[in-house]
Amino acid sequence: MKKVVLNDYAVEVDDYKVYETNGRTHIQLEFKVSHEDYHDVTTLLYQNNFKVEIPSENVSLQATIYKYWTSVTNLYKKGNVGQFHLELIEKK
Repeated sequence: MKKVVLNDYAVEVDDYKVYETNGRTHIQLEFKVSHEDYHDVTTLLYQNNFKVEIPSENVSLQATIYKYWTSVTNLYKKGNVGQFHLELIEKK
């Protein structure tokens, strides 16, 4: 697993992609969220203003959500795990 840090919150991601479009960096993240972490992760995402750090890529930038979706798993039920897809775009 790889680590991405969003506002000092470390997320273990299954996969990520960093690329540029029109002079702005985009970051796509795929990660799992458990019932236990659901509240913390969704509260973080509602902020929609992120300092993004990917230590293994030497990436550090400010970003907002470009696209976001999850699997239909009910994360209010103990033991469930959902798949999250998050795309961030660098702020100008």
